[in-house]
Amino acid sequence: MAVLGDKPLTGAHLGLHNHSWDLYAPASSTADPLVHQANSCLSHHPPRAVSVALSLFYAALLVFSALGNILALCLAYQKGKKINSTGIYLVHLAVSDLLFTLALPGKIVYYMLDFSWPFGDAFCRLTALILYLNTYSGIYLMTCVSVDRYLAVARARPCPRPREPGRARLACVAVWALASLQTAPLLLIPMSKRVAGRLTCMEFESVEPVLGLPVLVLGTSAVSFCGPAGILLFCYLKVTLKLCRTAQDSPLTSGKRHYRRACLLTLVVLVAVAVCFVPYHLNVIQFMVRKLLRRPTCPEQRAFKLCLQLTVCIMNLNCGIDPVIYSFASTRYRKRLLGILKLKASASSSSPSLGKNSSETGSVNQTGGSAPLEENEV
Repeated sequence: MAVLGDKPLTGAHLGLHNHSWDLYAPASSTADPLVHQANSCLSHHPPRAVSVALSLFYAALLVFSALGNILALCLAYQKGKKINSTGIYLVHLAVSDLLFTLALPGKIVYYMLDFSWPFGDAFCRLTALILYLNTYSGIYLMTCVSVDRYLAVARARPCPRPREPGRARLACVAVWALASLQTAPLLLIPMSKRVAGRLTCMEFESVEPVLGLPVLVLGTSAVSFCGPAGILLFCYLKVTLKLCRTAQDSPLTSGKRHYRRACLLTLVVLVAVAVCFVPYHLNVIQFMVRKLLRRPTCPEQRAFKLCLQLTVCIMNLNCGIDPVIYSFASTRYRKRLLGILKLKASASSSSPSLGKNSSETGSVNQTGGSAPLEENEV
């Protein structure tokens, strides 16, 4: 996935962090007056209120992401509970989100110190590696989940073999291996830069001098984000259409309720992907296309950096939204989460209906003609 912020552009060539990039650049490039002008535009320091807001945002995200994803792992590995293929992918997605959560304390301190990185270049590179590993593994795991749901529901003929738990685990191993290969080179790239007396970590102006940057960004956006996202959206659209059609044709009221709930789950995932990732990539793509046509003005570059900060925050909400998706996929998870949030009364009042919905799954699978849509034990 091509990224100019907290998520990566490419593992082999780029290291990009929250509203920023960092790359090797020729030493002579700084002598170019156009490059100097671009760096002076992008080096415009945001108001103190921005750093305060970002530190508060990531602190809240840290708490919610850690709480939701740790709970998901605890419930997934309760004694005697079996995990289906979708549950395996979601467990690994929770692990990926927790890795991202480990990098958040450094980001919070960075913003609390007003965009000043106190931990040195080595820890900046390590933080970047963790953030980018989350990006690659997350997008690939979400693609695996979408393909798994498509094979379970939307295919004319069931495909049980690719959905076996053993094959799902092998797919997760492949995902982690691919993501690690893409992000490991980031440890070799300088990720910090001293600007106006501050040591910044992975800021966007560091990548500005790189020749051919727009072509590289647009190409990696197409391969690393648009491709997997296209597969994900296609699969979930097919699943939603199939489930909605089955719900309309089913003569059983319980079956209609079950498939309506399944449609809601797939729609929640679609909305989450659209809200988290589309704004960021639209912002990046339009700016790079503009750079291909002409050199953006200083106000345009500053507006881009401001939009990048905002869209990266929205994109990082993904690790906080994933626990919400788990709650739609698992009644056990939802009930435990409601209890932790001091909503035990609501959880207890809804438990009979939740149990009824769970029991209805078996009858729908027998009469609906579709592959089972199991509740993900995450």
